[in-house]
Amino acid sequence: MIVAGVMSGTSADGVDVALVRIQGRPPALRFQLLHLCSREYPAVIRRAVLSAMAAPHASVPDLARLNIRLSLEYAETVKTACEEAGIERADLIGCHGQTIFHQGEPATYAGEKLATTWQLGDGSRIAQLTKTPTVSDFRQADMAVGGRGAPLVPFFDFLAFRHRKLQRVALNIGGIANITVLRPNCRAEDVIAFDTGPGNMMLDAAVELFTNGRRSRDENGAMAAKGRVQEELLQQWLKHRYFKQPAPKSAGREEFGADVTRAWLKDAARFRQQDLLATLTAFTATTIAFSVDRFAPRLEGRTQGEVIASGGGTRNPTLMHALALRVSKLGYALTTTDALGLPSQAKEAVAFAVLAYETWHKRPANLPSATGAQRAVVLGKVSHV
Repeated sequence: MIVAGVMSGTSADGVDVALVRIQGRPPALRFQLLHLCSREYPAVIRRAVLSAMAAPHASVPDLARLNIRLSLEYAETVKTACEEAGIERADLIGCHGQTIFHQGEPATYAGEKLATTWQLGDGSRIAQLTKTPTVSDFRQADMAVGGRGAPLVPFFDFLAFRHRKLQRVALNIGGIANITVLRPNCRAEDVIAFDTGPGNMMLDAAVELFTNGRRSRDENGAMAAKGRVQEELLQQWLKHRYFKQPAPKSAGREEFGADVTRAWLKDAARFRQQDLLATLTAFTATTIAFSVDRFAPRLEGRTQGEVIASGGGTRNPTLMHALALRVSKLGYALTTTDALGLPSQAKEAVAFAVLAYETWHKRPANLPSATGAQRAVVLGKVSHV
């Protein structure tokens, strides 16, 4: 069947739709990317999403309206993808939605310890607008059995990148960075996966701050490339409590979002802007490499492992160079999913197409070893036409 995977990440910059032909069942599931359609959010929607993520400023009516407005955006992008690919419609849609809040660790609320997550995007509305059954709200089922609701992509990483002889680490650098450790010929229960910390999130927030909102990213890492890493500042940031937590674990804007970035930069205002961006770039690269070193065995001698990167961070050569230097010391070569035939921008959208396919066939698709769940469960809610 042809499944449209719809992904909008923590960077809140837009939506990717991957049209994927999927056959079979795990572990022999086969997939083929037919088309990728990427669409930036209109400025008014991005502002609304970022405002929704800033909890004190979000109103209930605005959140309710944004939930429906994003559904329209997702449905239109799916229609556009199908038109571009010459397909009347997909057989199924898997929509991750836009995360506006994620708290994987339980915290006390109204007398109970609760973990929670919230992705906007209504599956019923998308299904009706596209005339296509839609799977949405993937993370709640995992959290209902004690999981953190993240990461979910390791199920796809296991199917797509496990190797009989090579040790591989699948890395996605979106707003948040996450890794999936795949030992040679590993089983699903052997997979280790978690968020390593910030990906592009703090860099993007810093650029928006420095340019008064005129720019939303350090294009090609050009600004950071002109700066010098401030080692003392880097070591200070590396003391963040998140890096002391055991895996599995998940992170979001609550740990590394714009408010945190502004506070850190205010304390470091004595440094040049390009030096701060260089240090933030090194911070992302260092925390990724630290996680690889801690949770994937160090490979001595000749390089025997691969770090396979995907996501928007792969388009930042300054970040990729810093990361390549660090993982090479651990025995890993840095490559991208593009080198394996899967566009790095498409990976997460393809992953949610696969997760939706599994949900449609009533098969579990979370990995308890990655999320901390008590057991594997069928993910998501199905909205019929």
